[in-house]
Amino acid sequence: MKGRMNTEMGEITIDNDVLEKYAGASAVECFGVVGMASVNMKDGIVKLLKRDNLSHGVNVTLEDNKITIDLHIIVSYGVSISAVADNLISNVKYNVEEFSGLEVQKINIFVEEVRVID
Repeated sequence: MKGRMNTEMGEITIDNDVLEKYAGASAVECFGVVGMASVNMKDGIVKLLKRDNLSHGVNVTLEDNKITIDLHIIVSYGVSISAVADNLISNVKYNVEEFSGLEVQKINIFVEEVRVID
């Protein structure tokens, strides 16, 4: 599914991959987020993704031009998960809505791991 907007000049279509990369980039900028996580369902191993793979820790679905975002993150040890989540939701929602012109209806956060950062 793709996001679609009609303008006086024509139709704009936004691919899910673009929204996933943008949401992932916005997420890793937030305080307390070490990075995006990829989870191997077979053996339960969590892997910290490099900056060029940010969309792999993000899943975007669109229904009636409303976006739902799932973020799989690794957080820094010692931070308040609820404070990180509140900040993450606020930043990602604002950035994705400003970028795409579409409404973010819901953001689900999955904390996959906690890491000690020196």
